[in-house]
Amino acid sequence: MAMGTPGPLPLEIRLFKSWLNLTMLTVESQQVIWLRTMKMALGGQGAEKEAMLMVTEKVEAAIHSGNRLLAGHSSDAIVKSYRSKVRANIRRLSKD
Repeated sequence: MAMGTPGPLPLEIRLFKSWLNLTMLTVESQQVIWLRTMKMALGGQGAEKEAMLMVTEKVEAAIHSGNRLLAGHSSDAIVKSYRSKVRANIRRLSKD
């Protein structure tokens, strides 16, 4: 390794980053669950549309994640992908 070139991160740091990503996914997912619950509690067409969108998103995410696993992506990369979609849902649902 050349001088000044950083090596790979130590295992402890990589594990901590993975743990932090999973923890944040859990927290952010709870926000989406709460926001969706409030929207669905209001009823109407908005609730029906949200329920359909939720099911569609879950099926698409499962297929996408399975394909990424088969392609050799890391579990951490898949969690990061989920987090970006969850955060997008938080932004969308917070506008309503």
